[in-house]
Amino acid sequence: MKTMYLFNWSVSLMILTGVLCNACSPLKEFGRSTAYNGNTNLHYAAPPYSSSRKTVVIIANNDGTELFDMMAPFYLFNATGQANVYIIAKEQRPIVVKKGLFVLPQYTFAQVDSMGVKPDLIVIPFLAVADSLHQDPVIVGWIKKHYDGSNIIMSVCDGAATAAATGLFDGRPITAHAADYAGIKANFQMPGWVQHVAVAGGNHLYSTAGVSNAVEGSLVVIQQLFGDSSMQRVMAGIHYPSTSPLITHRSENFRLVDKFAVGRKLIFGSNKKLGVLLQPGVNEFDLAAVLDTYNRSFPKSIESFSANDAPVISKFGLTLLPTGRANDASLDELHVIGAFAAPEEGQSVLTTNTLIQYTGLGNTYIINTCLAQIREEYGARFGHVVKLMLDYN
Repeated sequence: MKTMYLFNWSVSLMILTGVLCNACSPLKEFGRSTAYNGNTNLHYAAPPYSSSRKTVVIIANNDGTELFDMMAPFYLFNATGQANVYIIAKEQRPIVVKKGLFVLPQYTFAQVDSMGVKPDLIVIPFLAVADSLHQDPVIVGWIKKHYDGSNIIMSVCDGAATAAATGLFDGRPITAHAADYAGIKANFQMPGWVQHVAVAGGNHLYSTAGVSNAVEGSLVVIQQLFGDSSMQRVMAGIHYPSTSPLITHRSENFRLVDKFAVGRKLIFGSNKKLGVLLQPGVNEFDLAAVLDTYNRSFPKSIESFSANDAPVISKFGLTLLPTGRANDASLDELHVIGAFAAPEEGQSVLTTNTLIQYTGLGNTYIINTCLAQIREEYGARFGHVVKLMLDYN
């Protein structure tokens, strides 16, 4: 009897260990940033400049920048056909994004300065820093130097911390992601902090709520810079789920029931190894939406892949570098934006049987498509958690 008891106890311990390991991997993955250690002999293609167009610069931190915060404005302002749009960083090296991708900056701060270009709009995504209070003084100084009161600054999500650190928003409305709002506000008390709006401010100083609200902020500024018809055309191109930007917003933080939903998924759910395929001409908006939404579903891992592990040039000219290796045959799902090009021989990851394709979406907004798939697999409560993490209503 004692032997059977010890056997049962050992089996229970093994099961518990397995369950906890199953739960820990996604948590580690969610907080992990993959440092770039690949080829350093990369081609940095300088995009063209037209003096007849407005110039939009999107700030990036080489060591970490929120993906959708950066890529959604990049796509949307390019989609106007009326702007020079550049992603710029301190150094000419790959930008680590959260999550599953590397992006080459198009210019450095010094290169933009040497061109004598005055930005009409400076976009500040959430940038990786030790904490919201300790911002990069070079980035903060560059923003302050290039704002003269006639151009526009727009912070996205927790880019509000960098914007607040400039002092330019002192006494002006500003907002941030609902989950981080209180912490950032505590560190920067001079701005006029507001919630329950997707976009705060106006005229020359804007900020958005969470990750997903990069869209609303961009649309509002597009309307100001280029007019209503341009904004309507851009909205139609992404199948935005309203006829005008949704400014009223519910700034919801996590509740205990939401934390239980995450725990239940981690312990009992399917924690998959996910891949997203990079193909030439890939739509930056859809790519960022898929990667950022599924990263918040707590997969076991999420990586990007390309044929032969080669860099890929996106629709509007970004150089994208994959984080995964194309000979990885262990993926559970491969997400494909656009038409799926037949893989070459030996590209194991590209021959997976489980493909999720994003083609022919009709009038469906890409974030809604991803959330519907997550709800179908993990239930409505967990789907709501992912929405909270995106700060999406």
